[in-house]
Amino acid sequence: MQRFLLFTAIALMACLLIWLLVIWQPAEDVGNEANNERLIAQPKGGDFTLLSHRGAVSLSDFRGKVVLLYFGYTWCPDICPTNLAMMSAAMTEMGSDSLAEVQPIFVSVDPERDTPQRLKDYVEYFHPSLVGVTGSAVDIEDITKRYGAAYRAVEKETETQYTVDHTADTYIIDRHGKLAGKMPHGSTVEELIAVIRPLLQENLSR
Repeated sequence: MQRFLLFTAIALMACLLIWLLVIWQPAEDVGNEANNERLIAQPKGGDFTLLSHRGAVSLSDFRGKVVLLYFGYTWCPDICPTNLAMMSAAMTEMGSDSLAEVQPIFVSVDPERDTPQRLKDYVEYFHPSLVGVTGSAVDIEDITKRYGAAYRAVEKETETQYTVDHTADTYIIDRHGKLAGKMPHGSTVEELIAVIRPLLQENLSR
């Protein structure tokens, strides 16, 4: 009798194993899929208007050009200078023909300290075609969110002495004003050029 019960239990376990491996198909987790879609959704980007030393500057002013967009601040100790120097080197290496079709823009996320004049002096150190802009805290927050960037003031010793943590990506905007992608901090000049060149070949009539 005990042997019969043992054989029966083994047979039932074997059937259960076959059912799990061959027949059973768990229902898809629709909720998790929706969450994943939200997590991998691309930032929408879009047009914006901010202030430079020459007045209002809009992204749409550069329609027809490939725009290199970087968020940072002039008091940044190392990350901003590194990325702007890389951007400048890419502009120089591409030559004068491509130079007229590429527009770099530096958006300060520190409008309290970065005046338009300070931005002018700062960005022109890296490249003469680089435009420095900023705006109200509300404007900056809106634009950074739309591009998937982030920033926050840290180590605020006084009202004027603090650092700002910020996204260090370079955002690439195509000739139609659409966000085409981004280059992470640490990208090389060659990698940036490899992304820019195909965008310069796009047909503006589409």
